[in-house]
Amino acid sequence: MSSPFSKLGFPFQPHFQFNYRHFCDSAHFKAIAIDDSRAFLDYVREQCQLGFTNLKFPINLFHQMISPVRRPSIIDFNRLLAAMLKLKRLHPHSTVISLFRKLDLSGTRPDLCSIRILANCYCHLGRVDFGYSFLAKSVKLGYPFESDLVLFNTIINGLVHNNQLPQAVELLDVAVVKLGIQPDIVTYCTMVKGLCGIGDSARALHFLHRMNSTPSGCKPDLIMYNTIIHGLCKDKLITEALNLFAAMKTEGIYPNVFTYNTLIRGMFNLGHKVEAKEMLVGMTESNIAPDVITYNMLIHIQCKDTMVDEAQALMQIMTDQGVAPDVHTYNALLVGYCLCGQMDKAREVFDLMVQTHCQPDVVTYSTLINGYVKLKRIDKALDMMQEMIEQGIAPDVVAFSTLIDGLCRSNRIPMARQLFNDMQTYGIKPSVCTYGALFDGLCKTAQFDEAEALLKEMESNGIAPNIVIYTILIDIMYDAGRVKDTENLVSVLLSRGMVPDHITYNTMIRGLCKNGLLSKARGILNKMKQIGCSPDGTTYNTIIRGFIFNNDLRNALCFRDIMVYEGFEADADTLSLFCNHISHDKPESFSRRC
Repeated sequence: MSSPFSKLGFPFQPHFQFNYRHFCDSAHFKAIAIDDSRAFLDYVREQCQLGFTNLKFPINLFHQMISPVRRPSIIDFNRLLAAMLKLKRLHPHSTVISLFRKLDLSGTRPDLCSIRILANCYCHLGRVDFGYSFLAKSVKLGYPFESDLVLFNTIINGLVHNNQLPQAVELLDVAVVKLGIQPDIVTYCTMVKGLCGIGDSARALHFLHRMNSTPSGCKPDLIMYNTIIHGLCKDKLITEALNLFAAMKTEGIYPNVFTYNTLIRGMFNLGHKVEAKEMLVGMTESNIAPDVITYNMLIHIQCKDTMVDEAQALMQIMTDQGVAPDVHTYNALLVGYCLCGQMDKAREVFDLMVQTHCQPDVVTYSTLINGYVKLKRIDKALDMMQEMIEQGIAPDVVAFSTLIDGLCRSNRIPMARQLFNDMQTYGIKPSVCTYGALFDGLCKTAQFDEAEALLKEMESNGIAPNIVIYTILIDIMYDAGRVKDTENLVSVLLSRGMVPDHITYNTMIRGLCKNGLLSKARGILNKMKQIGCSPDGTTYNTIIRGFIFNNDLRNALCFRDIMVYEGFEADADTLSLFCNHISHDKPESFSRRC
């Protein structure tokens, strides 16, 4: 029996012979002369260039390569293992390290490229300490460390991505001062990106100035300027971002569409709408055409301000300029129309989206469901949920929570309960908002046993009640006259670090007024002012009605004056009570009117 490699002088070893059947069965099979080792290596190199779709195939190639006595050079192994690292989604780093160990045991000596690959693998696995060891190994193998910026940058990148920025800065300083390494643009960009990522834009600017102040060093490029400008805008340092924008142009580096998009977004987020529009004009004057991101941002801002007609006109300009709207464009318009309650217009946008072959996503359907729910068109919202499922788009927790809330507000508790169970069947875990919506619905329909069971279920699933659920409990307990228990509950939520909001405080004031505890209600109002949670119109109207019901017109009029001074007005119920009191009519019970 002869081996395919026998003509090349390799001894026959059945375990290591070229696996012809594997390649015949593989999608990567090529008609090659398997008795020619050169043809095999050419095939391997070709596959490395084309790229792999899984790890099994290159692993099999590796074992074919390592099997002969006269195996390929380390260069071919490096090429194969580097190609495997491109399959990032499959997390190949541990596999590559394991294959290198086998290669080392086979007697194949690693070269500098091997060391770089291994260092990269360990850094991706969070073992930057092992990455450091390869710096020493490269010197031991005779490779001058000070000239190997690739390996150095690999370690820097590993430190940055493993949240060890101080160590990265220290290594950079040591490398420059003591070892004479001259960092390149990759080094500085890695550092700057990491610093901006943790909000340390000041130190990122320091690195940029350091590069500019070094006569013989590398200079910042557009990517570095864009990274720092983005970081400054994210930190709301728009003045500093604009100064850097001017400086980069002075240095002869011209901004691109990303630069302008970043600045325009930063200005709009801070409310500088006039300056943002001027920046947009400057962008077009510089012959930089807005892209889909620019238009989407502007459309989103217009819709957020409920200027939907202007947003629609902007989308028309966008299409006239040859920029195709994407799913984010349509979703922004849908949000705008839903905010305005124009669901018929929203549906037209949805239909246009489908006609232009732009696939709706979960955000699209969730937005429409929310719009219909707000208008109490629950059946239309249910239809959208059904259509969403039929299109193969799985509803998320937001869509379910919104619909459950709408069903509860429409007093359709059994259907809400069924939908709550259905979402868990789909494998979607209810959020605190989901529980809150159903809990509120059960309490408002006096299904207290079911509400209590739901609360226990929620806690057993590891979801702590939020301030919304506590507020519902406070309201129920005050209605039941359990004032002391309510005070204990408030103490519990405060001890858990929860901060009551306007709704919570207004609920407490209402409950105290209902139970005739006006002095305590007044104390809650004063506490609101002390902690910076300013009373609103509901707060004042509630406590005024409380004083009227308790025949304390003097304090009611006093708080009316304070309310007017604060810029609020008496609502219809409060005015009616004042009129009834003046005409000596007995007011209705507080609970009926509040």
